[in-house]
Amino acid sequence: MILFRNAQVLAPDPLGEVDVLVAGGKIVAIGAALAPPPAGWPVEVIDCAGAWLAPGFVDAHAHLGGGGGEGGARTRVPPVPFSEFSLAGVTTVVGLLGTDCTTRSLGDLLAAARGLEELGLTAFCYTGGYVVPPLTLTGSVRGDIVHVDRIIAVGETAISDHRSSQPTFEELIRIAADAHVAGMMTGKAGCLHLHLGDGARGLEFVRRALEETELPARVFHPTHCNRNRRLWEEAMALSVSGVTIDISAFEADGDAPSGGQAIAEWYGEGLDPARLTLSSDGGGCLPNFDGAGRLLHMEVGAPASLLVAVREAVNAGVPIEFALATVTRNAADQLRLSKKGRIEVGADADLLVLSAEMEVLHVIARGRGIVRGGRALVRGLFEAR
Repeated sequence: MILFRNAQVLAPDPLGEVDVLVAGGKIVAIGAALAPPPAGWPVEVIDCAGAWLAPGFVDAHAHLGGGGGEGGARTRVPPVPFSEFSLAGVTTVVGLLGTDCTTRSLGDLLAAARGLEELGLTAFCYTGGYVVPPLTLTGSVRGDIVHVDRIIAVGETAISDHRSSQPTFEELIRIAADAHVAGMMTGKAGCLHLHLGDGARGLEFVRRALEETELPARVFHPTHCNRNRRLWEEAMALSVSGVTIDISAFEADGDAPSGGQAIAEWYGEGLDPARLTLSSDGGGCLPNFDGAGRLLHMEVGAPASLLVAVREAVNAGVPIEFALATVTRNAADQLRLSKKGRIEVGADADLLVLSAEMEVLHVIARGRGIVRGGRALVRGLFEAR
């Protein structure tokens, strides 16, 4: 049992200064000056005076086993260590494959998710990857989502990118339809997480899907939508149709807004606050190509970029609850994770204590402390201590 005292609670909506009691991995009580459990009960009290208590982050896009490889085998990114997620405030993560669906496998991705789960995070994954037809374990997207416990959706299927399989509209719609029906059958996310490149076609296929098919808007979850100004403007306009837009916690590059700037622009435009999610692309390569598709240089996405983006948005005048919702409740809702991304009785005890300066102090994942005083209490077996 853990009792959080005197916290400024962001659920992510502000609840004011209240106490939160955790037991059995769940949030069991919220209220002002909660009575302590009976004497002798095993309870830890954490005084959060002057700090924020928020839901743990839900990172809907991370390369758990590493990404990269577009510049040759030496550019393959290694797996993301457990503590890179925990120290960033991430308590739920969804892993995926990217460009390399040849030397990397879904089996390896699934094992990486299960490894993070064993250490304390909640971890899922997408079936597929950039390629079409999608990579699967059971022979179909629908079979993977229905039969494999950790697989909740399909992605990151690449469109409008020179690295994609150049799928046709019909191929993409068939994948989306299978994901949608599998989601109905299981209660899982059942969405198509779409990688967007710099190509001129942008979100054309998604617009056509909304106009020409019966598939609901929530099935489509395009990501990297802040990679350039043209795509970002297109994505903001598309959100009015009910599509949830995912932005990456990139730094600003040319005319491309950073994650924090994109949140601020979304807020300033008065767009639906529930239709924006933020993800890290942790472990994924962030390449820069020339006009011939040659790799010029690359960086690597990091889970820590999530809090950087939230902090940047708040410093730009965005209410803290609005910015936090992009990587808590909004992401959980898109993924149909009803017990994640919120502070309410019955929700999973995934909690994040932030200082007044928005630095990570403590992280609780499923009721267990994994970060205390900004120090990782749990590390993977092969992480440096």
